[in-house]
Amino acid sequence: MRYTADNILVGPQDDAGDQGLILEVTPQSAGWEFISFQARRLDAGGVWSFDTGENEFALVNMSGRYRVESSRGTWEGIGGRANVFSGGAHALYLPRRTQFAMTAEEGGEFAATWVPTDKDHEPWLIRPEDVAISIRGGDNVSRQINDLLPPGSPVHRIVLVEVYTPSGNWSSYPPHKHDVHIENEAGALIEADLEEVYFYHIDRPEGFAYQRVYTDESSPMHAAGNPIDVLVRVGHNEAVLVPEGYHPVVSMPGYTTYYLNVLAGSAQSLANQEDPNFAWVKDNYAGVDGRLPLY
Repeated sequence: MRYTADNILVGPQDDAGDQGLILEVTPQSAGWEFISFQARRLDAGGVWSFDTGENEFALVNMSGRYRVESSRGTWEGIGGRANVFSGGAHALYLPRRTQFAMTAEEGGEFAATWVPTDKDHEPWLIRPEDVAISIRGGDNVSRQINDLLPPGSPVHRIVLVEVYTPSGNWSSYPPHKHDVHIENEAGALIEADLEEVYFYHIDRPEGFAYQRVYTDESSPMHAAGNPIDVLVRVGHNEAVLVPEGYHPVVSMPGYTTYYLNVLAGSAQSLANQEDPNFAWVKDNYAGVDGRLPLY
């Protein structure tokens, strides 16, 4: 699959047969192996049902509050934040072969993702107070990281991270990539081969961010004569696909950019390598942006 601005950027989709769908990414539409992703809305009292099949599954509340009744248990009060900028998320992890119905106690939006698995793990509700929050980078590369489902979690493949990038700042910088599985002689993971979805919210609807996705000679796709070098303007409720390559982001001045990262691939890991042309920037930070953390 050749990636261009037209297929790396995924916008909201109208589906007359599925009024709750905001946007969808499938392995077929993305040209990759693992990640399925949906952003959805549900009015108060509305119900969304799903069967995880041979997939592990996770949902993240953007807004609203939800009850989930499943073949593996029942959870109430999932969510409650007015929007992604007002507080941390809940995330619910469900194993394969789980049937559930999700009811909106308060109407809102949520993200759902699922990935094929041949392993069984226990259901797990992650609450905001359980989530590690950190500030990464420095100066105008400062951003807030909320590790919802970090490496080392008791799951098979899925990694979930929320990132907040203040007005005018950069994130996913220095540019890094995770498109080749590399281990050193001792078996330690140097880089994982991961697919990634960036799902965006902007704190005001007219705002936007820019994201570049580009490969170099180390990328399998680049080496095969199918390089990527795309720059996209991305707005609220839009997604960017990262099949391979480096993928830095910059937030529009005056606006705060949020994205939910969904990753899956050769390891439940964030092991990556930085673009050697820009890695030096990290050694020159003078401080951390005082606007962080946002909450």
